[in-house]
This record gives sequence, structure tokens and C-alpha cells, in this order.
Amino acid sequence: MFIVDERAYGDRENGGRMLLEAEEFRAGLWGMALRRGRPLPADLTKEAGGRKVEKFKSLPFVKKVGFNRIVLCGVLILMYALFAILSPTFLSYSRILSALNYAYFLGFLALGVTFVIATGGIDFSIGPVMFCSALISGQLLTKSGVPLALCIVISIIVGMIFGCINGGLVAYGGLPSFITSMAIMNVAKGVGSVFTKTQSVSWPQSVEANGWYRSLVRTQFGNVQFPMGLVILLVIAVICAILLNQTRPGRYILCLGSNKEAVRLSGVNVKKWEMLAYVICGTLAGIAAIFYVGAYTTVQPGLGDTFNNEAIASCVMGGTSMAGGLASIGGTIIGTLIIALLQEGILAMGFQKDYQYVLTGIIVMIAVYADIRSRRKRN
Repeated sequence: MFIVDERAYGDRENGGRMLLEAEEFRAGLWGMALRRGRPLPADLTKEAGGRKVEKFKSLPFVKKVGFNRIVLCGVLILMYALFAILSPTFLSYSRILSALNYAYFLGFLALGVTFVIATGGIDFSIGPVMFCSALISGQLLTKSGVPLALCIVISIIVGMIFGCINGGLVAYGGLPSFITSMAIMNVAKGVGSVFTKTQSVSWPQSVEANGWYRSLVRTQFGNVQFPMGLVILLVIAVICAILLNQTRPGRYILCLGSNKEAVRLSGVNVKKWEMLAYVICGTLAGIAAIFYVGAYTTVQPGLGDTFNNEAIASCVMGGTSMAGGLASIGGTIIGTLIIALLQEGILAMGFQKDYQYVLTGIIVMIAVYADIRSRRKRN
């Protein structure tokens, strides 16, 4: 029991000093009681939940696969189950193939922008560059009679050229990646429109001559259509993962996002490796163009910028940090499948695609907020 000396309150007229131990005691009493007492039930629940999560993260399988990837796979399964309950037609094989068609070209765009974001930059030109590559190569195929195999190579080269321009302006020109990519986005739209005279381009159908390119997306085995594009996407993803995590250029790209100045002071040519990330991004955008026309055949000029946010959302949701220095190729692929499943589920329920734009924007904000919280916690 605490005792307050009441004699401390002397008569002011007689020169006594007023002491404030009693007030200090009353102010600190509750803090002492809480420190010495039992925790609140909410604290106990939070502490127990945190211990369970940390215990789950310490499992060998979780450490090998990654906690974030397991969570994303769970979200993917829950989304599929939810859409299947709300729309019974969602379980059909044709719906799955339709969702995968959307995931192919979006996956290549997301893989490319993952390298750029890993450096701490951003690229908002990937969608228009994809459309520009498809328009130029498609125009050469349908109007000029250029062989299909060469047109596929041209599509990739066009994407690579835009990547070189982007990377050169950012790495060697010192321009902000945000401004540069926005400018290149408009340039790509303009080039595609001028080259085709603002006319849409339709690539050949499967039954037509030069229609074999569509087998890269979907191959017929008897009466079953096999998603060949998924196999190619996964193979390219494995190559990107090895490049980013197991090679010297990949490690330099990640280090640029962590501390560019420290990498420069260590004697590394940071401009070369930063430009490489944009070249890879542009090249994958050119590859994405082939898979876009393989799924939908028709390309219209002046479009493609709507796919920028979806690709960025896929890689950020998958664990790539917007601040740079941290990237996950596997997470990017799972994030792409979630975006594609979300798009197909919204259409299956009878809603317009505009609802997907709203949900994609919300997903980006949540993913970026989670990334910021995670970084603050680590720091």
C-alpha cells in the first residue's frame, strides 16, 4: 500500500513548499498496475496468434516455398471456389481456358516489369509497347507478306528497341523512370497508329494460312484443347527466376533497388545493369504481343495502357517491393493468375470489365500499403 505524506502540503503563507508526489503517484498508478498485472484478453489473443503464425513460418516446407506464395495460392483457391459458387458456369473448362488466355500475355508483361521495379524504377509503357509490337508485325504479315516466323522475331525486336530507349533515358540520361515511361507510352501509341494508319490489324485465324502461331497459346490434342501457353509462360518464368536470383546481373539488379549508391561505390557499372532491366522488360513485352494476338487475333491502335496497372498489380501482389531490392518471380506468376481469375469471374457473374479496374486499383493500394508496413517492421 502506497502512503502519501499529507504534511507535504504546507501553508503557503508560512513558506511551505507544495510537493506533487501524490499527483505523480496517481498518474503512474495505472501504468504500474498494468505492468505488474495480467495482460488484457485482446493482448493474449494477439500474442497467441502471432506465435502461431511465426511457428507456421518456421516450418521447413514454408521456408522453402515462401509464406507469401502459400498465402497467394490460398487466395487463388478461395477466389475460384467463390466464383464457382456464385456462378455455376465458371466451372466449365472453356472458362478456365479463357482465364488462361488472359494470363499469358499479362504474365509476360508482369515478369518484365518485375525486373524494372526490382531496380526501384517503374515502367508504364509495357501495354502500349505490346500493342505497338503486335501492330507493326501484324501489318507486315498481312499487308506486306513478310513470313510469320520473321514477324514474330520483329515483334520481339520492336519491344527490345523500346526497352533500350527506356533504359538509355533512365540509366544514362538520368531521367525519372515515371516520366520516361509515360512519354514512351505515348510514343508507342503514336508509332503503332502511324504505322497502321489508325487501322486495326487482324492476325490470321487458326484454320487460315500462317495460323500456326495460335498453337503457341492453345494446342489441340484430339477433342481436348491443351493450354500450351501456360507451359511456355512457366518455362520463361523459371528462366527469369534463375536470371534474377542465381546470376550476377540479377543480383546487381536487386542491389540497385536496395542501395544504388553503395553498388556504384563498390565499382559496379550501375548504368549498364539498370538499362538491362528495361531491355528485359521491353523484350518480354514483345513476346507478350505474340500471345495476345494468339488469344484474340485483333489489335487496335492507341490502346494497351489499361494492362499496365494489372501487370504492376500482379508483381506487387506477388511480393515485389515498389521501393526496389526485393522481387519474387513465383509470386508474380501467382499474382497474374489471381488477376486473370478475377477478370474472368467478374465477366462470368455478368458484370462489366469496369468493375475489375476498381478491384485492381484497390488491390494495388493494399499491396503497396502491406509492403510499406513490412519494410517499416523490418527496419
